[in-house]
Amino acid sequence: MSSAAPSAAPSSSGLIVRPVEDAADRTAFVDLAFALNKGDPNWVPPLKTEVHGLLDPRTNPWFGHAEARLFLAERDGRLVGRISAQVDQLVLEHMGAGTGQWGMFEAADAEAAAALIHRAEAWLRGRDMTRSLGPFSLSIWDEPGLLVKGFDHPPTVMMGHNKAAYEAWVEAAGYEGVKDLFTYDLLVADGFPPIVNRIVANGEKNPRIRIRKVDKSRFDEEAAIILDILNDAWADNWGFIPLTDAEKAYGGKKLKPIVFDDLIRVAEVDGAPVAFMMTLPDLNEYIRDFGGRLFPFNWAKLLWRLKRARFDTMRVPLMGVVKRLQSSRLASQLAFMMIEYIRRDGVARYGARRAEIGWILDDNEGMKAIADAIESKVNRIYRIYEKPL
Repeated sequence: MSSAAPSAAPSSSGLIVRPVEDAADRTAFVDLAFALNKGDPNWVPPLKTEVHGLLDPRTNPWFGHAEARLFLAERDGRLVGRISAQVDQLVLEHMGAGTGQWGMFEAADAEAAAALIHRAEAWLRGRDMTRSLGPFSLSIWDEPGLLVKGFDHPPTVMMGHNKAAYEAWVEAAGYEGVKDLFTYDLLVADGFPPIVNRIVANGEKNPRIRIRKVDKSRFDEEAAIILDILNDAWADNWGFIPLTDAEKAYGGKKLKPIVFDDLIRVAEVDGAPVAFMMTLPDLNEYIRDFGGRLFPFNWAKLLWRLKRARFDTMRVPLMGVVKRLQSSRLASQLAFMMIEYIRRDGVARYGARRAEIGWILDDNEGMKAIADAIESKVNRIYRIYEKPL
């Protein structure tokens, strides 16, 4: 992380915003989310070890191309908020020079929110940023966007949850929405509409098409295939930032213990991989009662739950078709085939009743059409905001 910034002078109410300086501050930064959200029945406590790993340059390869500064808001000796500010060289390359970001946002009240956002903006200006985007905690591959719809149910794995009041507080700081991210909810036990089943059946008759499970015994090789498709398929999407080789390895290592062979499919055409769909069990179902603590006893409990492999909900965080096939009938056919094959195994082998697809960009008409065709409904909306600096 960057060098220390000077502490802010206290406001008339005794509020100060100060930089995180040491291990005790970082622990307080992580723990504050638990204190501010403990009364929300739909907030799922993240594993603290995962959050610490995300924020640590020694473990998170994102810091190989980015820097971040963490801030805490304090009033009369009590912590009342937190925020990160970050500058990512790959964001500058792919989203435009001068584009800074902020995230990891939590606040107890409007005054703390305003002071935190103001401090993050000042840090970004100090690094010659002219545009502020947020929230990103820390990157678009982590937890992007502020929840603005869907507060009445808990998020699935790798998705965020925040207080409804945050929307007004962010907009009061002068931010306007630039992009919405949708998640779609659907019941999977009873299958899909007849038209989808016909498309899948026709694909099964095509000898050029093969929909296969991943081979977890060759996980590194399979992960490389999937991520190569991802980088090609998503290259033109708003906000896309390519994963570095180090980030691919880091992500693969984190995902390997929680992936199931039959819930990740690769579509091949004429023997070449051209599409994939990754589905994960909703890990939040497994860890919700952990209170953020994995050790010393919850680690064994998590392993047992994963081995038992029964879950109510699964999530599709990633799906892609190579660019040369996008907008073709074949692309949608491959998507429907992968969705149906995973649905069958998810229901039969793991007892899944529902699935969540997303996030999906608000202008991704192809994926929105697929979501509509399988009769899924938007259940949560996350908004990314921008402001000129």
